[in-house]
Amino acid sequence: MTLDFLGTLQRTHMCGELRIEQDGQEIVLMGWVNRRRDHGNLIFLDVRDRTGITQIVLDKEVSAPAHAKAEAARSEYVVAVKGKVRRRGAGLENPNMPTGAIEVVASELLLLNEAKTPAEDAIANEEVRLKYRYLDLRRPPMQHNFELRSKVAMAIRNFLVEQGFLEIETPFMTRSTPEGARDYLVPSRVHAGSFYALPQSPQIFKQILMISGFDKYFQIARCFRDEDLRADRQPEFTQIDLEMSFPQQEKVFRVVEGFLTAAFKTASISLTTPFVQMTYDDAIRNYGIDKPDMRLPAMVSLTDVLTHELRESLKIEKELPVLGFVIPKAGTLSGTQKRALVDEIRATFGDCGLDFLDVARLKTNEAFAPLAAVIEAKLSEEQTRFEGAASQVDAADLVIVVTPKIGTPAKWNYDPQWIYKRVGALRLQLAAKFADKHKLFEKTGTEADYKFLWVTDFPMYEWDEETKVWNAAHHPFTSPHEEDIKSGKLTNDKGAVRALAYDIVLNGTELGSGSIRIHRQDVQAEIFRSLGMSDAEAKERFGFFLDALEYGTPPHGGIALGLDRIVMILAGATSLREVIAFPKTAKAIDLMVDAPTPVSDQQMRELHLKTVTRS
Repeated sequence: MTLDFLGTLQRTHMCGELRIEQDGQEIVLMGWVNRRRDHGNLIFLDVRDRTGITQIVLDKEVSAPAHAKAEAARSEYVVAVKGKVRRRGAGLENPNMPTGAIEVVASELLLLNEAKTPAEDAIANEEVRLKYRYLDLRRPPMQHNFELRSKVAMAIRNFLVEQGFLEIETPFMTRSTPEGARDYLVPSRVHAGSFYALPQSPQIFKQILMISGFDKYFQIARCFRDEDLRADRQPEFTQIDLEMSFPQQEKVFRVVEGFLTAAFKTASISLTTPFVQMTYDDAIRNYGIDKPDMRLPAMVSLTDVLTHELRESLKIEKELPVLGFVIPKAGTLSGTQKRALVDEIRATFGDCGLDFLDVARLKTNEAFAPLAAVIEAKLSEEQTRFEGAASQVDAADLVIVVTPKIGTPAKWNYDPQWIYKRVGALRLQLAAKFADKHKLFEKTGTEADYKFLWVTDFPMYEWDEETKVWNAAHHPFTSPHEEDIKSGKLTNDKGAVRALAYDIVLNGTELGSGSIRIHRQDVQAEIFRSLGMSDAEAKERFGFFLDALEYGTPPHGGIALGLDRIVMILAGATSLREVIAFPKTAKAIDLMVDAPTPVSDQQMRELHLKTVTRS
């Protein structure tokens, strides 16, 4: 078989495009054999391309040569078919296929290429899937994911262009600057001992574009971070990166809500804007985490419900918060299950000083029954708010009340919010454990599946217990609140400084982070100093940027959202590897091309490098 079949057969239709109204039309299909069924004088081939599957009939009486070739065809062979569309006979339609009402009776069949047949049980293993990624990507679910990804990216790009944004590329090879993770370094052959770094984000470049007068920039940018991997993290990823001059925070929000609305529309999901907003402090107080999952009821403060006398009799610390929450429709447990759950909760807390208050047992004690009733009333208020209608906590709901034991320290690891965070983590753990009962994470195909939230006013600094220093919580180019600068908190009370930083959160997943940036050189220098960086060190590492800030830098701000994460959630996937064409494993290995690998001694010499063996 030579390639001159292209001169005689040109594909006229995609497999998923055929419909009843094309009955009698002569067409040419090309694709892969999805399935072969041999009935003697009739052979059926299900031919597949990325649009779908069409049933091909090879009838020996219609075309003996085509039938003979079909006898040799096997799964994943590449074929070209010429034939006529016809309706299937009565009762022979396949309602599970979009093309199930028709079939193509072949007059010609060309076997364009053979294929090894992968074992179905082997391809179910993720490592095998990644090694043979070209086969994995043929599967209809994967084809759907990447069609969705393409549509989402195009919708976002079109929206931003319509809003006057310019798409501008920034360098892949730049200098190493601190952005929260390790850099991937590229050794220079020309400059011995010097390295470029692959960008963790285009952060400094997009700020320089604002200085350059490009007041609306965006880029669907590749970014690189050398960090430990997990299901929603890859060493190279794609983000929707944008920056604006002269924006208020709310303006950034409206732009992001606009392109997310356009993106979700491609998946037939309509979003209601503006999204809910919540400060960081409120997120911690109500959910115990800075990326709340709003599909679950919030935590409730029961601190004021427990008097000093009640706390003393129940052995509860007198000053620290008491928090409760409900996991709906998950509380009907046997005695054994309940005891196991209590043990699990206490094991989760470890020796941090927190304990579990059994509300059901309180009800059976005459002295504490009124307290149990008040606790359930407070929790019912949150249930009503969550469900949008009057609701009561009942026996089908799992009620959790967490209390600090007497002697628990007022602060834990320099974090006064530690109790909220511990209880918030327990809330998510139990929600996942009982997901099959409460069903709040199940998809309905409506907007209700997607709970968006803006979290604002993040801390400017975070304490590193290991190194005993304050680090930038976002990045060192984030602007603090003006009043926190004027009050002297930058030097006197770093833990109280608020940043003009914000996150966009969806269903408990952080989609992106942004901030209003520092546009004054004196403020930027002060922030570097507050992070323990000397003026000389700042000049060495960021001199070009500090210089640029002295040339009429406008106020500016922006955000970056993970495109991979957006598509992962829309596709209902559980891992970024399902929406990245050629991903790495959790060990940062590309199994298909077997990377990374050692390079030759000659290449090492050219780069002025040598391998050091550790003993």
